[in-house]
Amino acid sequence: MRRFNSADPSFPAAFKAFLDERRGAPENVDAAARNVLDAVQADGLKAVLSFTSRFDGVDLTEETIRVTAEEIAAGAAQASPEVREAIAFAAARIRAFHARQKPQDQSWTDEAGVQLGWRWTPLEAVGVYVPGGRAAYPSTVLMNAVPAQVAGVDRIAMVTPPGKLEPAVLAAAKEAGVTEIWRIGGAQAVAALAYGAGPIQPVDKIVGPGNAYVTAAKRRLYGVVGIDALAGPSEIVVVADKNNNPDWIAADLLSQAEHDPAAQSILITDDEAFAKAVSDAVDALLKSLATGVDAAASWRDHGAIILAPLDDSPRLVDLLAPEHVEFAIDEPERLADRVRHAGAIFLGRLTPEAIGDYVAGSNHVLPTSRAARFQSGLSIYDFLKRTSIVKCDAASFGILGPHTVALAQAEGLPAHALSASIRLPSGRLPTKP
Repeated sequence: MRRFNSADPSFPAAFKAFLDERRGAPENVDAAARNVLDAVQADGLKAVLSFTSRFDGVDLTEETIRVTAEEIAAGAAQASPEVREAIAFAAARIRAFHARQKPQDQSWTDEAGVQLGWRWTPLEAVGVYVPGGRAAYPSTVLMNAVPAQVAGVDRIAMVTPPGKLEPAVLAAAKEAGVTEIWRIGGAQAVAALAYGAGPIQPVDKIVGPGNAYVTAAKRRLYGVVGIDALAGPSEIVVVADKNNNPDWIAADLLSQAEHDPAAQSILITDDEAFAKAVSDAVDALLKSLATGVDAAASWRDHGAIILAPLDDSPRLVDLLAPEHVEFAIDEPERLADRVRHAGAIFLGRLTPEAIGDYVAGSNHVLPTSRAARFQSGLSIYDFLKRTSIVKCDAASFGILGPHTVALAQAEGLPAHALSASIRLPSGRLPTKP
């Protein structure tokens, strides 16, 4: 864990070097992902099954690759009543939050008499990647599938690595209305969704986080399909004053550190004694966490405590552009309203980031690796397309047509100019510029 003091003359240079560090980017990932994509594009299901056997140690067939409706129902029923209740509670809140994002179609006639507008239509097919390995992620199912369902997507295909299908994941899929689940993971699963593979039909967009190979595959497939984002390791910045319970803040920092050794947790505070108390609390909590090994590696290699005036914290947060930021202070809006770059903001001492991960209703699929400078979190807009509508009558075309001809001629595009000029009353051909 690094320590910084914004009063030190060396702080700007040291902090910039800290910002520029790369996390979670193993070498040769892109080349390996490319090889998988090429093989699946060429050999389809055969390649998918081969990679699944090779990387996951699971031998599947065309008959066993899909999770049946009976397996979904039986698996979901195995989740405890408390978990099923929590999943239903979270799904309802996520559904309500995203329903408020629904945009309206627009249509109007402007001063030239041109009818203009736009309409929104949902995507036809979306693939949802749900990670396995480190933990079961029913929340990932809900955060990706429920907004797609609210948007009106016709087909939602879920992929998740083979092995034991966690009851909570199947319960979440059932709650979100997902009936198409394939037991494949990694770059080969992303390729199967993009290109199609045997019984797996291609989709129009792929969403959901995964490991470095999944992210590399999504990057390479952008253009073949749409993607939501390129997910990196989890991040949290906590802005806290000395009036907080150090154990609370330590737990908030570790809530992201436990995701991955490459995750990043940062505390910004103006009180040196409080900073030490939080650091000590982190060390104590790490001894009892089941995820302590990963969390300790994250905190040791990528964590930081920054001593700085709290009034300067919005500037520092904007430089970090983190996935999550908490303002654990009185009147948190005073500082939070000055933040421009953050995936999600949590206000007050009783709003830990974990609430947003599960049940707040807002989406937890958020930009990482400073992408909050230019990108938003997942929303209903990721599952909708906007189509522009234009209609001219004779009078309005008479106004727009000559200007179209002039601009087309200026660009050296005679067929464009002809397309407009031939419809004008004079029917004149465009002259050479």
